[in-house]
Amino acid sequence: MSARSRWTHLIRFIAKEDGQIHLGQVDTKVFPDVGLATLEGKEVDAKVISGSIYDGVVTNQTLHVAQLLSPLAVEQTSIIRCLGLNYRDHAKEANMPIPDVPVLFIKPRTALNGPYPARINIPKIAQDESADYEAELAVIISQDGRDIPESEAYKYVLGYTSSNDVSARNQQLKNSQWCFGKGMDGSAPIGPVLVSPEAIPDPHCLSIKAIYNGSVVQDTNTREMIFNIPQTISFLSQGTTLERGSIILTGTGPGIGMVRKPRIVLRHDDDMRVYIEGIGTLINKVYHEK
Repeated sequence: MSARSRWTHLIRFIAKEDGQIHLGQVDTKVFPDVGLATLEGKEVDAKVISGSIYDGVVTNQTLHVAQLLSPLAVEQTSIIRCLGLNYRDHAKEANMPIPDVPVLFIKPRTALNGPYPARINIPKIAQDESADYEAELAVIISQDGRDIPESEAYKYVLGYTSSNDVSARNQQLKNSQWCFGKGMDGSAPIGPVLVSPEAIPDPHCLSIKAIYNGSVVQDTNTREMIFNIPQTISFLSQGTTLERGSIILTGTGPGIGMVRKPRIVLRHDDDMRVYIEGIGTLINKVYHEK
């Protein structure tokens, strides 16, 4: 790889060598799934990326991963914007009509969380047998934009990663506005890898799965999206500046815990994973706050 190449598979991590936070380029031929490799205790290395997540280039320096972090830091995150009911198969499961416009809600940036060993924290208010998962493709915005036409939308995509829209269903359903029940601290884990648009030229043909304690509980494909990524970016930017560092969660497929029989809820020490083809596995243990 050239010493001045743009990254394609970016991780943010603490290095074994110096205990500092770095950006790195992962060799996907050696580590096709960084999340699983880390969980299995494999020694993962990466080429250091010089510069920021927005303009970084890959160097020839190699460091080893002591701990994976979310690809985007909290202080770099403008806002987390989310789509509800954006998969045809999920709408069918919920017996709800296909929406005419995107169903939107917001998570604060304090909801941002990372991959294993980071845990999904369930606060006391959500320890009521209603904590739930939603496997989603996340899009990170690369530059500020307003009134972006669909034809220009991909120019604003920095990359794609796996995400989990963790939800406190009882709190969510108490109100027509979902921000509180879906916006609790750590309720938006993302990662482990941010993949560039060059490496995923079509984000609308990716297998996506949620895996709960080893069992696949969601299994769909991003082709089921009702509003695709250009439509979503264009819609969100109408009269509104979509800032660099915004994270967009693009909706989930069928199989969420609240509609399953028997119902599935996130309990202490559960193993929750989101796998997306071409990105890998976002892994988190569940922690019930004392």
